[in-house]
Amino acid sequence: MSLLHLAIISPFLLAILVPILYKTFRQIHTGWFVLPLPILLFSYFLSFLSIQEPITKSVPWIPFLGIDFIAKIDGLSLLFALLITGIGSLVVLYSVYYLSKDKEKLNTFYVYLLLFMGAMLGVVLSDNLIVLYMFWEFTSFSSFLLIGYWYHKEKSRYGAQKSMIITVFGGLSMLGGIILLYIMTGSFNISEIMEIVPAISDHTLFIPALLCFLIGAFTKSAQFPFHIWLPDAMEAPTPVSAYLHSATMVKAGIYLVARMSPVFAAEGLWLWLVAGFGIVTLFWGSFNAVKQTDLKAILAYSTISQLGMIMSLLGIGAAALHFDGIEKSVYAAAITAAVFHLINHATFKGSLFMVVGIVDHETGTRDIRKLGGLMNFMPITFTLAIIGTFSMAGLPPFNGFLSKEMFFAGMLHVLDLDIFSFETWGLLFPVIAWLASVFTFLYSMILVFKTFTGKFQPEKLEKKPHEAPIGMLISPIILASLVIIFGLFPNILSNRMIAPAINAIMPGNTADVHISFWHGFTPELFMTIGVIALGILLFISLPKWRKVYDLFPKKLTLNRLYDGSLEFAQSISKQFTSSYMNGSIRTYLVYIFSFFIVILASTIAVKDAFKMDTSNISSVGFYEILLSLAIVVASISILFAKSRLTSIILLGSVGYTVSLFFVLFRAPDLALTQLVIETISVALFLLCFYHLPKNSKNEERIRFKMTNLLISIGVGAIVTVIALSAHSNKMFDSIAQYYVENTYEKAAGKNMVNVILVDFRGFDTLFEITVLSIAALGIFTMIKLKMNGGRKNENK
Repeated sequence: MSLLHLAIISPFLLAILVPILYKTFRQIHTGWFVLPLPILLFSYFLSFLSIQEPITKSVPWIPFLGIDFIAKIDGLSLLFALLITGIGSLVVLYSVYYLSKDKEKLNTFYVYLLLFMGAMLGVVLSDNLIVLYMFWEFTSFSSFLLIGYWYHKEKSRYGAQKSMIITVFGGLSMLGGIILLYIMTGSFNISEIMEIVPAISDHTLFIPALLCFLIGAFTKSAQFPFHIWLPDAMEAPTPVSAYLHSATMVKAGIYLVARMSPVFAAEGLWLWLVAGFGIVTLFWGSFNAVKQTDLKAILAYSTISQLGMIMSLLGIGAAALHFDGIEKSVYAAAITAAVFHLINHATFKGSLFMVVGIVDHETGTRDIRKLGGLMNFMPITFTLAIIGTFSMAGLPPFNGFLSKEMFFAGMLHVLDLDIFSFETWGLLFPVIAWLASVFTFLYSMILVFKTFTGKFQPEKLEKKPHEAPIGMLISPIILASLVIIFGLFPNILSNRMIAPAINAIMPGNTADVHISFWHGFTPELFMTIGVIALGILLFISLPKWRKVYDLFPKKLTLNRLYDGSLEFAQSISKQFTSSYMNGSIRTYLVYIFSFFIVILASTIAVKDAFKMDTSNISSVGFYEILLSLAIVVASISILFAKSRLTSIILLGSVGYTVSLFFVLFRAPDLALTQLVIETISVALFLLCFYHLPKNSKNEERIRFKMTNLLISIGVGAIVTVIALSAHSNKMFDSIAQYYVENTYEKAAGKNMVNVILVDFRGFDTLFEITVLSIAALGIFTMIKLKMNGGRKNENK
């Protein structure tokens, strides 16, 4: 196993040790034991910044199905790996001061966090789609645990369930796309699929595969209309929100679209859907962020909006694959903007989540209607909020300004795009982009100024506000510093991180990225000036026009549709389940055996599997016929027995008669075993029935039912047919001769049955003994508990 594979699984390995560390070192915050790992992983991935070609390491997993654990690191996967481990390090450090070691179950928190970190690394570093899917679903599972960490809160449970249902639905859709791709290409490896894209672009399954992948990406990255899970996921602790919803999990869908663009971008539908849903998500998220009153809710909808912005840029940038020369570089600039803003968003949004966490931690509320005037009490936090929000609003000199200008440039280039009918509806892209940016500026100003300026309202706060401890400020300070550094010196990232990522998205491309602040008086600059002017005007007049949100009917929302769909599904499921789950074991057995008969009988009939070969069957003697008749008569007599004692005796006679068969077949050891087991069984039956209440004279006997008779005969007939067919369709020579030849030679035993049980099938026998021992211990414990409980009741 390579170091690259070890880097992926190391969070899972540490997760196993976390509970031990938590219990052993109670006096030390568990986060300190977790922190070194993401730092080491971040340092390890930094060592790949100088690589010129992708590095691939493979470990066989299921080779005969073409599934190997292939870890591949190129510009795109390296960028995401650095975000996952870098932001992860800062989040763990922040959580050490945010979560109390005395009040929180830190062992579960860090186990969940490490599981998520490992899953995300697996997603971005896997070149095999099946392995990628496995980690993809593991991110949904681990994020479900993290969002529901405070499971005692109903909202946390609801948010966790909602995110799980929507993202797992998308994951299953993506699995369908993976299977369709395999049918078309015969490979699960992304690198191999890219090499044969021209041969499959006209395949009838190409578009269905495309749609399946996009559903998976849209649900994970909270694109409209699947975005509704993200605001409810904000019930998670703030470190979780800062990690999952700014830098990692919600970026998984972005990663998938970027990674699969070389495969699907040849189809115009890919461009329209990625760019179209992205731009709609951008507007809808920014528009709804303005009406929120909870700080984390504002950040949630802003995250939705920013993800839509990146997605739309990837959609427009995919057009570069259809051009050459200057036109190619023009549309490739949109991919540059997407990658750059991906980094920028992680820095300013991560710091803002931590700032909001500090406000909540030090005041006891996130409601902007209760906040205000905190600037004097929390000057450092206020400074960090200014940096983060101004970058998010796209103001200079912060990094958000640069990527916002590049975004506007990319949207304006849509006007010149003359493929796939963009020359008609393409005009909407720059218009919607500008309007969404106005609302982005507006909610950014609301977030910072409604919280830190204005009237101070101490009577509405649960705590007396004060500046956070330095330990809680370190992480957002680092992220805010990066916002400024990347804004003033953007080319630090250009050829080390951005260009390799672009080359991975556009194979064969050799991007030379140069980002500068000033490009003259360009249309994008005037668009930014217009955003600021209109944004300030709307902010000043906010109370006058905010009632426009009340015009939207609250019953006609996607959240109500989701809740209503769940309630309807639960109602139908309950009614259907109640129709057959009546509490009767006899009824359940009827269902099971009926299904058993129908499925096996139809399979035998369709496959023409029944065959009866009597050539290898031994002759049946008089005593064997006699014993068989005795078993049949005893079995039928049990049905008509009027007392329990008679039933037990008849049942025992069946077992004793079977032991006589073993005597006839010259297997005395099996006969002895059967006699012992049957004797014990009869004794246990007698003991149990002794303690049962006596039958009442008026007690109604079980009525004869034709259904039960038919099912009994059917099961018996099917099992008989299967036994005869299995005997008559032997595909291999019997193993019996092997035991005859090797029992004495290899095991030094003369009793073949004992040798088989003890030597040839020793582990099987050991596990059977273990199961029986566990069952015996369980029975003994229950009896002991029952006896102790009885004594306590007597004492009372």
